[in-house]
Amino acid sequence: MDQNDVEILERRTAYQGYFRLDDYKLRHRLFSGGWSAPISREVFERGHSVAVLPYDPAEDSVIVIEQFRAGAFAAGIKPWLTECVAGIIGDGEQPEAVARREAVEEIGRGLGRIEKIAHFIYTPGGSSELCWLFVGEVDSRGAGGIHGLAEEHEDIAVRVIPADVAVGWLDSGTIDNAVMLIAISWLARHRRRLRREWSETPR
Repeated sequence: MDQNDVEILERRTAYQGYFRLDDYKLRHRLFSGGWSAPISREVFERGHSVAVLPYDPAEDSVIVIEQFRAGAFAAGIKPWLTECVAGIIGDGEQPEAVARREAVEEIGRGLGRIEKIAHFIYTPGGSSELCWLFVGEVDSRGAGGIHGLAEEHEDIAVRVIPADVAVGWLDSGTIDNAVMLIAISWLARHRRRLRREWSETPR
């Protein structure tokens, strides 16, 4: 089944602020045949996003960021999360261009070669946000410090982590957000190939 198997009966914006909340009344086709009864669902709208894991094949290290997240605070977990570089896609922007822009803003480094890891939806039960996830080639030497845009209230600590340590986080339970979990899991499988392919051309 696909989009054509859903009928929107009514849609209205229940809240519009920094984010938006839309209220849907709809019905959908059933696996057993026919249509469901009308149902109501609220959908959180915040746009689509990009994330990128900066990886240095020469040093075999990744650059990660740490910043405050209100959602994590509200969930009752540590509100400073270790994450990939990430940002929202603006009107007319392409995901790879956003990844490159965000890397400069958040870690102070440009990206070289870039490869798509995945394209996925975060929380399909209540949000429309899609994420394009990449790994990007970076020179991690000397990286660090505090970055981010003051006008966006960003306070971002940048850290260089050996890839062995980052992959070890998969077993230690250190990773507490989905994008990092996906990115590091992917790196664990593709790291050897990336080191071979991306090390063929000197920096």
